[in-house]
Amino acid sequence: MSARATPRTATCTKADAGVRLDQARKFEEVAELVQTEADVLSSAANVAASLAVLAGIAASDAACCAALGRRSRAQDHRAAADLLRQIAPAGDLAAAKLERLVDLKDTAQYGVIYVSAADLRTAMRLAKGLVEFAAGVVSRR
Repeated sequence: MSARATPRTATCTKADAGVRLDQARKFEEVAELVQTEADVLSSAANVAASLAVLAGIAASDAACCAALGRRSRAQDHRAAADLLRQIAPAGDLAAAKLERLVDLKDTAQYGVIYVSAADLRTAMRLAKGLVEFAAGVVSRR
């Protein structure tokens, strides 16, 4: 029996955490702008949801860099959730948000159907929660 592979990580600094948090905030901001077009242009929902996913991933990186000094570099973004769970308090909640966002990623970025209004609202809410979580972690470290 072979040992389970350890997901790839990269070391990172407090400065790196700040950069990733800035990027997460900008992804979230642009997602909100694009979301306003979703009622008129169906493809805008996919773009906004994709940006929300990117915001969540960047926010997760920021929190992990600030709290753990490392971030996930695995192909599967769910590996970042395992790192988030190591952050106290509330890392478990952040991990659950990231996992849900990643579940929406394929539909938003590669799907041949439009993201529903409900899924877009969910993606935006989850991204906002992750950005707020990351901001809190970065500010306390």
